[in-house]
Amino acid sequence: MKVKRIMANTATSDLGKAAAFYGDILGLDLLMDHGWFRTYGSDEKMTVQVSFGSEGGSGTPVPDLSIEVDDIEAALARCEQASVPIEYGPASEPWGVRRFYVRDPFGKLVNILQHE
Repeated sequence: MKVKRIMANTATSDLGKAAAFYGDILGLDLLMDHGWFRTYGSDEKMTVQVSFGSEGGSGTPVPDLSIEVDDIEAALARCEQASVPIEYGPASEPWGVRRFYVRDPFGKLVNILQHE
């Protein structure tokens, strides 16, 4: 299993402030917009990304980090072998990802995902 990218997520009830700062002021592109969750970044290679959401989707809280992997089942197996509690999922979401939530050793909520 390899990590493909890591994205920072920020919980907010005012997505307009994120659009004004990250889009208008910093000039980042709106890469994804689910209405309740938006990602801004560089369209070139998607190596620069930051997300803001009022929820994490499917009724979940906004995770602190999202980590995209190339093999979700291997990531899940590693977490289970290490006795890391799964807080959500695994679930295939309507927006085209399979994911699960865990907490890192510092208490941060981490969304581990793979595009389907």
